[in-house]
Amino acid sequence: MWLPWVKTRSSSDSTCSSTASPRLSFSSPSLKDLQALLRSDPSLPLPSPPPPPHTAPISPAVRVFHRVRVATSALRALRTLQAPPAAAEADRRVVLYYTSLHVIRTTYEDCRAARTILRGLRASVDERDLAMDARYLEELTALLPRGRRVTLPQVFVGGRHLGGADELRRLHESGELRRVVAGAASLAACARCGGERYVLCGSCDGSHKRYSLKGGGGFRACAGCNENGLVRCPDCSPAAV
Repeated sequence: MWLPWVKTRSSSDSTCSSTASPRLSFSSPSLKDLQALLRSDPSLPLPSPPPPPHTAPISPAVRVFHRVRVATSALRALRTLQAPPAAAEADRRVVLYYTSLHVIRTTYEDCRAARTILRGLRASVDERDLAMDARYLEELTALLPRGRRVTLPQVFVGGRHLGGADELRRLHESGELRRVVAGAASLAACARCGGERYVLCGSCDGSHKRYSLKGGGGFRACAGCNENGLVRCPDCSPAAV
C-alpha cells in the first residue's frame, strides 16, 4: 500500500510529458544520449572513437637483454678508451715527473712512493727530476690540461696521462697498473749512467761554465747542459713523451 503523501502521476501529466521536448524524454541520461543532444543533426550516426595504437607487450626477458646489451657496449667503449694505443715499444714507455728535493715533505713522499711502485713492477721508467733540470717544468705544464695546477708526481704511459700519486696507488692496489705498464721494456741498468739518467756535460765537464773569447773574453753559461752541469744520458733517456 502506498503512503498517503505518495501520489501517482495523472493522465494529464503523462500527456504533457509526451508532448515535451525530446531532451526531457528520459530520466537517467547516458553518455550516448548526451552526445546525441549535442549534435546539430540527430539523424547522423555517432562518431566512433579512434582505435588505440597497436603496441605489442614487451616481455621482461626482452627488457633484461636490452639492458645487458647496453651495459656491454658501455663497458667495451670504456675499455677502448682506457686501453693504451698499439705502438712500438719506444712509444709505450713510462714517463715519471717527480722531484728529489725534500722541501715539501708530502710531495717528496708521494714522489718516492711513485718511484717505488713503478720500479717494483720492473718497468722501464723514464724518470724526469724537476730538481735536476728546470726545463721539465715547462714540459710538464705543456702536457697537462690548460689551467691545471702542476703537482708532483705525474705519470704518463704511452703518451697518455695516467695521473698523480693517488691514481697510481689506486691502480696498483686493484692490479690494473701492471696491465697498463705491461708493454714497457723490463728495467735494466744503464752501463753509462748506472741508472741515474744523467751524465756530466762533455762541453763544460759539469761546471756549467765555458770560456768565450767574444766580447773581450770571459766565462759564460754553457748552453748544452742544465744549471747543474748535467745532460740526459743518450743511451737510456729518450728525448720527450
